[in-house]
Amino acid sequence: MSDVIALVFDFDDTLAPDSTSGFLADIGVDVEQFWANDVGPLLNEHDWDPVPAYLYQMIELSRAGTHGPITQERLQDWGRRLPLHSGVESLFNRLRTMVREHHPQVQLEFYLITSGIGDVARSTPIAREFTDIWASEFVYEPRQGGIHFPRRIVSFTDKTRYLFHIQKGIIGVHSRSKPFEVNRKVPPEKLRVPFEQMIFVGDGYTDIPCFSLIRRSGGVAFGVWDPRHRDKRSRAWGFIQEGRVSNLNQARYDDEAELYQWLEEAVESLAGRIALNSRIYRG
Repeated sequence: MSDVIALVFDFDDTLAPDSTSGFLADIGVDVEQFWANDVGPLLNEHDWDPVPAYLYQMIELSRAGTHGPITQERLQDWGRRLPLHSGVESLFNRLRTMVREHHPQVQLEFYLITSGIGDVARSTPIAREFTDIWASEFVYEPRQGGIHFPRRIVSFTDKTRYLFHIQKGIIGVHSRSKPFEVNRKVPPEKLRVPFEQMIFVGDGYTDIPCFSLIRRSGGVAFGVWDPRHRDKRSRAWGFIQEGRVSNLNQARYDDEAELYQWLEEAVESLAGRIALNSRIYRG
């Protein structure tokens, strides 16, 4: 039997404000113009997928040189400075401590699956908390070092692919050279983390396939919205109305925050169920 719980997070607007918009603003780009006038026409007039559309326009921005080349170093520097939502930095240790004290036989692991930029997410202070991180990635030009081409795009259903990675235990650096391993059939009793032992937390349209898969499979899905952007609350409310998520809360993770308390309850419930099933299994 599996004794692992996987708590899986989206990144932008879930654990931190939109990191791409923040980076663009930091280097002097008009963010509203970028999304409306640069990315918007690709979506509305040329049938682009949203994630490659924004990655492409960032490459074009880097090549234009108006704000300097967008290098790996600049993205990593922004990741180190990126503000996180309230309570995020201590969230992981609090939940681990709770599980360790009440259910020491249960493992709690954290994962990050984001359509955002990997070099930003992996440079944040919380990157070390995750067993694995999957994100959109760039190749960099050898001379000026600017972004050159996307080498990984994590869009809507791409996110569910990485839930299957977690489910089957295809994680860590060694798994990167085996891109087709995720298609291997694994008997239910040998799954490392069954979907019913996963909790997914996300905020946006790219998270909908994950919400649906996790809920349909008996896991828990939480929708969040950034309190600094109340206009996004109505979008998040739609997830509740459509039955996509189990709950909806502000993206705050302090001890007294409702979202944190729900996460704690969900982890406690899953850990208790694993412990009980383990005792029954041992007979």
